[in-house]
Amino acid sequence: MSVLKVVEILGNSEESWEDAAQQVVDEVSKTVKNIKSVYIQDMQATVTDNRISEYRVNTKVCFEVLED
Repeated sequence: MSVLKVVEILGNSEESWEDAAQQVVDEVSKTVKNIKSVYIQDMQATVTDNRISEYRVNTKVCFEVLED
């Protein structure tokens, strides 16, 4: 039997929503192994001088809990 855990992580990027999501995976993978999926729960953007200046994502990262 496998057990999965879900954590909510916020990410941001000056390039795109896709890059913001990848930043989340890159950061989480530094301390968490066996990431199975990333659910993009919400997307936002900040605007400066009528231009998008930052892309933000609210994600849920699912990973398998390893047995000892």
